[in-house]
Amino acid sequence: MAAVAIASRQPVPNRHRVLALWAAAVFAFLYLPVVLLMGFSFNDASLGVRWTGFTLRWYGRLFDDAVLMEALRNSLVIAAAVTMLSTVLGTAGAWLLHRDRLLPRVVGASLYAGILVPMLVPEVLMGVSLLLWFVFLHVPLGFGTVIAAHTTFCFPFVLVAVRARLAGLDPSLEEAALDLGATPARAFALVIVPYLLPAIISGALLSFTLSLDEYIVTVFTNGPGSQTLPQKIFGLAKIGLSPQLNALSTLFLLGTAAPALAAELLGRRRTAAIKAATG
Repeated sequence: MAAVAIASRQPVPNRHRVLALWAAAVFAFLYLPVVLLMGFSFNDASLGVRWTGFTLRWYGRLFDDAVLMEALRNSLVIAAAVTMLSTVLGTAGAWLLHRDRLLPRVVGASLYAGILVPMLVPEVLMGVSLLLWFVFLHVPLGFGTVIAAHTTFCFPFVLVAVRARLAGLDPSLEEAALDLGATPARAFALVIVPYLLPAIISGALLSFTLSLDEYIVTVFTNGPGSQTLPQKIFGLAKIGLSPQLNALSTLFLLGTAAPALAAELLGRRRTAAIKAATG
């Protein structure tokens, strides 16, 4: 105990203090503008550059704006559809790659690398290529093309999360279910899916956030009547700053941050439960 007390009183090296100050400066640079934006969404001033009092009227006007509400509905519909498709495709793809006993190792690695390409390709290049592909196939631009485009770069995130979870899967779990009379499909549904559930939920929440926040790919692949909320926000920002835009951005930030926070809390609870069970 005395050694621990002496060690706790040792001075912190200067390099650690410098690193701490640098980290604080980086976080301030990143998040202070966000805090100011959220604060000025409650500002009573019409120009939003000088604090004159607290108000919620900009949020009221925001919900009375039919165009903004339509853009919000479009974003939520697209994000929900993309989340469902990405979750199914990502989970199925990860399971097939995990069970690729019939495929040569090189083929499996090549398939996995090809699936990861949408995560690495610049969004402008992806948007242009998808637009050319839809035009070549004579597919009219609209909700369907936006959902297909978003799913293209969202489902690899689900696949990566589920595949990482599968790396720690004990094969005896599935074998025990099969020995007890379960069919392969039933063993997958009752044993494998519950084991993969934290990764599936994390990937689904990430897909929802990415789709809800996507702008560049959407610009190239959407059509009349399928304008999303990021597009509307960008259009309002070009006109000029306004408290209504601050209120909209605040709600959008909270809407995109909530799934990420939920995924983090879910992962921590799962880790704590595993530690308690193995104790």
